[in-house]
Amino acid sequence: MSAAGNGAGGVIRIGTRGSALAMAQTRQIADRLASAAKAEVELVPITTQGDTSRASLATIGGTGVFAAALREALLAGECDVVVHSLKDLPTADHPQLRLGAVPKRADARDALCARDGFTLATLPVGARVGTGSPRRIAQLGAARPDLVAVDLRGNVDTRLGKVESGELDAVVLAAAGLGRLGRGDAVTDLLELADWPTAPGQGALAIEVRRERGERALERALEAVDHGVTRAMVFAERLVLAGLEAGCSAPVGATAFLDDELLFLTASVYSADGTRQLTSSHAATPDSRSAADLADAARDVAERVVAELLGNGAAELAPPEESQ
Repeated sequence: MSAAGNGAGGVIRIGTRGSALAMAQTRQIADRLASAAKAEVELVPITTQGDTSRASLATIGGTGVFAAALREALLAGECDVVVHSLKDLPTADHPQLRLGAVPKRADARDALCARDGFTLATLPVGARVGTGSPRRIAQLGAARPDLVAVDLRGNVDTRLGKVESGELDAVVLAAAGLGRLGRGDAVTDLLELADWPTAPGQGALAIEVRRERGERALERALEAVDHGVTRAMVFAERLVLAGLEAGCSAPVGATAFLDDELLFLTASVYSADGTRQLTSSHAATPDSRSAADLADAARDVAERVVAELLGNGAAELAPPEESQ
């Protein structure tokens, strides 16, 4: 078992996917945990199904393909915490694990990285745009049905390389990931959330731990890196996915934010080709900024958004995952 929590000289083992992006974002978390816990950290790279399979996410099933192996390593005691991209984490609670912390969210937007400085509006008719996300494919179909969406897997450099080589005219990637890798220079168009909502939890990281309380130093470190407003916002967004019983690769976009003491939530559900779209927006007023009150407001607003979407036929556009 880990020596985490023994103070100076203790070691916190942090499980992470081995991709360049996962390692980069986990190192940021590792530095903060080490400082808060006054302990050393050790990164434990773990290979997931999503890393080894070249099939599309729609084919292999998006839910859990990046999270399952990390969770297995955590439960086996191979690490003390694991770091996920929160949008990859299944919405259902795990009976043996809990969300130890959600750090402050980075940019939640999607970014277009195109040749010759093209934006989404200026890409030529018939341009080939790469993405492995059913949601992004649907949104491309809704915004520019004249474009050709090309299913694409691989790490960030591989995807950007398809544009640099001329194989693709553009790719759509998460702005947060590009920023964490220092590749913001590749962005030619940032797609605003009001018109292009992203995956629930996009831009946020999740630190998952075993359900039983850990050593005191580790628990203090988790509290230090947790960001209450981010946790509440992504909770609201993920409740939309859960309420629709849709997987994390479903064509669903959701955006929550807190402004002027109001918690706003907007969610959109798309048909696979983007020709149909349903959107619902609601707001709630938390009694305070406490974790409990923010969570209550998130549940309230998500329930109303889900009810409206389902009432308008969302289940036909994004069927429950079991029947996909």
